[in-house]
Amino acid sequence: MFTPAYYKLNDEAGWVDRVEQAYELMRECRVCPNACEVRRMEGERGLCGADQNIRVSSFGPHFGEERVLVGRYGSGTIFMAHCNLRCVFCQNYPLSHHGQGEVVSEEQLAEIMLHLQDRGCHNINLVTPTHFAPQILAAVGLAATRGLKIPIVYNCGGYESVEMLRLLEDVVDIYMPDFKYGRADVGLRLSHVPDYPTVAQAALREMHRQVGDLTVDDRGLATRGLLVRHLVLPNDLAGTAEVIRFLAEEISPATAINVMDQYYPHYQAWKHPDINRPIYSEEYARAVSLARQAGLRLL
Repeated sequence: MFTPAYYKLNDEAGWVDRVEQAYELMRECRVCPNACEVRRMEGERGLCGADQNIRVSSFGPHFGEERVLVGRYGSGTIFMAHCNLRCVFCQNYPLSHHGQGEVVSEEQLAEIMLHLQDRGCHNINLVTPTHFAPQILAAVGLAATRGLKIPIVYNCGGYESVEMLRLLEDVVDIYMPDFKYGRADVGLRLSHVPDYPTVAQAALREMHRQVGDLTVDDRGLATRGLLVRHLVLPNDLAGTAEVIRFLAEEISPATAINVMDQYYPHYQAWKHPDINRPIYSEEYARAVSLARQAGLRLL
C-alpha cells in the first residue's frame, strides 16, 4: 500500500520547523539559484516576478502528462504563475513571464490539493513550483493533516537550490525536473541563467539521493522517484549527448527519461534564427537513440 513521503513529517513541530526554515530563505530571497536577495516577505519581487503571494494560473485533472502520472483519472495539475527561468521559447509565457493567475493563500492551495484528490486524480502535480516552494511546503503540511494521501510531484525547470531541495525531503514523492541544456552558454542565451548545467546536475543528484529511481505500482502509476524531461531543440542546442551521459553515468543507468519532441518556436524564439523552427524528425530520432544506447528508461 502506498504511503506518501510527507507522512514521515506527521507531527506539527516537524512541519513548523521545515516551513520556518523555508520562509527564512525567502526573507532575502535565496529560494532558487538566482539568489536575488530581494525582500519578498515585504512585497518586493524577485527575478522570477513573484512576491510573497502564491499565484495559481489553473488547476484540474491533466491527461497530457506522462502515462505513469495520468492513469485513468488524470494527474492533479496545479499551474503556478511566474518562473525562475526566462526561456525565450516558453510556450506558457503568459503564466511564466507575465504572471497570469490568481493569488491564493496557503489554506486555499491546500484545499485545491484536496479537491483534486476528491476528483480521483492520482497525484498532485505542481508545475513551475520553484519560487513558491516555501508556501507549497506549508500547504502540503495543511493538506496532509486533512487527509491528503496521494503522491506529490515536483514538476520544475531543473534550476533548483540544493538548500531548498533538502527542505523538501520527505515531502516530495516524485521529482520531475527538466534537464534543458548541456552547455552553459546556451542556457545563458535562451534562459538567461549563467550556470544552468552545473546547477541542474547538483539538483538532480540531490533529487535522486532523496527518492531514487522511478517506481510504479501494480497499476503502472508512479509512486516515488526521479523522472527527467529533456526537450530536444533545433541544431542540438539542448546538448542531448551530454545530458544523456550525465544521467547514465552520474545519476543512474536506470533513470527514467521523457525525450520530448514538442518544441515549437513560441514567444521570442523568432529573435533567435537557430531555434526559429520546429525540430526535424532526424533530430528527435538521434536523441532517442542516444538515450536508448545509454540504457536509460524511456517513457
